[in-house]
Amino acid sequence: MKKKLGLFAVAGLIALASTPSMAQFAKAEDAIKYREAAMTLMGSHFGRMGPVAKKEAPYDKEQIKANVAVLNTLAALPWVAYGAGTEGGEAKADIWRDPEGFKQAQDKFKTGLGKLTVAADAGDFDAFRVAFGEVGKSCKSCHDSYRKKK
Repeated sequence: MKKKLGLFAVAGLIALASTPSMAQFAKAEDAIKYREAAMTLMGSHFGRMGPVAKKEAPYDKEQIKANVAVLNTLAALPWVAYGAGTEGGEAKADIWRDPEGFKQAQDKFKTGLGKLTVAADAGDFDAFRVAFGEVGKSCKSCHDSYRKKK
């Protein structure tokens, strides 16, 4: 039952994220919480694969594939919550001052995630490690440019 509820929740988040209107957030704080929650979940699923990529944990093709599948779902979520009037949280104002650069960073991440998906689906450990590193670099680059230092 919990698994079904979780699937319904994810489906609801995807439906919400696919709606381009910022009117879906009653307040800027709601958008901030939404995008930060999505990023936290993305970090969790990406982080689970880190020890495998570093050869500190055994490669389990099915576990990698499952994490990449969840990551693909989550990767569609946060971007809708960066609309005008949602400044704040951990996001730098540069996101709104440089929307083209921010979009390029998103595209780089999505391209890397596509390669990671292909590698995971193929069960190719070496390709997985390369693609994992590429996605990690895209995350770091975006965070360096568009996320406040903690």
